[in-house]
Amino acid sequence: MGEYRFNALSANGKTVVGFIYSSNIFSARKKIGEVVEKNRLKIKSISKKSTFLYKVKKTGNPKPIIGEQKAFDKKEVNDALIKLGYQVVYVRKKLLDFQLKPSTSDIVSFVRISADLLKEKLSYGEILQLMINDVTNRSLRESLREINSDLKRGEDSEKVFRRHENVFGSFTSYMLGLASKSGNMAEVYMSTAKFLERRQDFRKNLRSALLTPVITLIVLVITCLYYIAEVFPATAELFLNFNIELPPMTSATLDLSHFIQDNYLYLILAFVIPILILIQYSTSNKGKIVVNKIFIGLPLIGNLIHKTVIEIFCRVFYSLYTGSGENIEPIKISAEASGNKYFEDRIKNVAIPIMIKEGKGLTEAFEAAGVFTKTALSRFHSGEETGTVRNAALQIANYYESETTHKLKYFIEGIQLMIAMIIMVVITALTLISAETATIRPKHPGITFINFIQGIFF
Repeated sequence: MGEYRFNALSANGKTVVGFIYSSNIFSARKKIGEVVEKNRLKIKSISKKSTFLYKVKKTGNPKPIIGEQKAFDKKEVNDALIKLGYQVVYVRKKLLDFQLKPSTSDIVSFVRISADLLKEKLSYGEILQLMINDVTNRSLRESLREINSDLKRGEDSEKVFRRHENVFGSFTSYMLGLASKSGNMAEVYMSTAKFLERRQDFRKNLRSALLTPVITLIVLVITCLYYIAEVFPATAELFLNFNIELPPMTSATLDLSHFIQDNYLYLILAFVIPILILIQYSTSNKGKIVVNKIFIGLPLIGNLIHKTVIEIFCRVFYSLYTGSGENIEPIKISAEASGNKYFEDRIKNVAIPIMIKEGKGLTEAFEAAGVFTKTALSRFHSGEETGTVRNAALQIANYYESETTHKLKYFIEGIQLMIAMIIMVVITALTLISAETATIRPKHPGITFINFIQGIFF
């Protein structure tokens, strides 16, 4: 998140300086407006912490030093460099301060390495410094540098990590911020690493299962359309010029070719417009809920997605559940971490209200949400009765991890087999059409053949 500083005047004329963290200037202005209105302040200026490039020289060393520093304005950087004894050549704001968001692999690697080093009893300050030196992604490196600096100043770890949600993600930021307060950082980091690795593996396997087949089918369809609309008519129409009767498949294919040629614009619009509408709808909050509900209801793959969502929920729930009465927030965070908006919506708007307003137990609330399998509900019920809800959540997560891992492997193999069969059917159909075309014979072979040849060359 960006850091914004505002200067304001109080009612008695004193200058007030405050700091706000926000994802963009509009949100920052709104937050600052609320603070100003509440405290009856008069706003003077708002500035965002930006990156400044500088070039300085040191007395006795002719070689210039080039670097960059984050600050709210140019004067701050200039004054700080002079105070350090440098001769300032220039300080200017970086025009393109764009940083690529770190990949999921970068985040997983950071959390996993940190967890392993914490198990080796290395201090967290040392771990952060090691990671700052070795991380290649600039955005992640800058975030770790700021986190290290803020933690050394004694700031609350949860607030520090929350400022970097745009880099780590909401759940990861929450867990890493909570780790130092938990009394067992290594365990929290291990749980977070396990969750991130599992989610990454599932998404990778799902892409492998769906992306490659989809691309293959699209290429196959485009190839067939090109053959039918362009290549095939060039041969078949020659026969029509000499009143040669076409066989059934050849005739039907030629009719299809003419239809595509005459209506190609409408066909493209009929294909593209629904996709654009679906993409637009799926970006809205309501659309995400509907689309995610459809996903978990799909045959075969929907069952795997549903069980993986429950697995992720249970794994996060296991990490956060304390067994005390204050467990609404862990349930909420676990639902958000599941990655499925429909599942999250049912937990937040059905299960949690039932627990708060009606005082229902965990199992009853989860059953009312309608997003848990009978197996999961049975384990939660057993855990609630014996006081081992946390262990029950871990058992569900491990069970579904094992099941979905094996089933996804077979599903990928089945998809690949199905694509191979579709390709075989299409190639066979094209071969039959081409073979049928090759069997066409004119009624009067001699004369028609001569006219046919003349039609080609003259």
